[in-house]
Amino acid sequence: MLDDILSDLKTSIGKAHEALKRELAKVRTGRANPAMLDSVRVDYYGTPTPIVQMANVSVPEARLLTVKPWDKGAIKLVEKAIRDADLGLNPQIDSDLIRIPIPPLTEERRREMVKVAKKYGEDCKVAIRKHRHEALDLASEVESDGGASADDVDRAKKKAEEHVTEGIRGVDSIIQHKEKDILEV
Repeated sequence: MLDDILSDLKTSIGKAHEALKRELAKVRTGRANPAMLDSVRVDYYGTPTPIVQMANVSVPEARLLTVKPWDKGAIKLVEKAIRDADLGLNPQIDSDLIRIPIPPLTEERRREMVKVAKKYGEDCKVAIRKHRHEALDLASEVESDGGASADDVDRAKKKAEEHVTEGIRGVDSIIQHKEKDILEV
């Protein structure tokens, strides 16, 4: 039972890391990244539709995104949605393709992006600590139910603390890497 609790804790920490990486993919680094458009929704026949479900998004150059809608009649809708998304991007229609040049980030904007990345990192650490709390409560419950000895539960709690410490180190590493990416000119 204690092994299951530790296994669940490790899985939860891994999921928190994956969620952090997904969130950080949306943070601009000055380079083009298709994930930048993940939050953009196009009003397509009355339904807010993600761009990736109605167009091909590609990165032909380091500072250029191209969006090619499958329905050529939706090109104006896609362009308007990108403009209205307040991403600081200026899409340009080129026949059946939308070109989105990625402007270089100013130093001030880079600092803001680093703050956003660190906030996501703190949110991830809070989630990991919450999972630790739940795991420790479950371990104490197993002990009180007589499912394991006090020594086994103590060892499991120490192991849980090690997993959490390792998970938080992982978050710091991910954030440090993203900060380096953002500040790189």
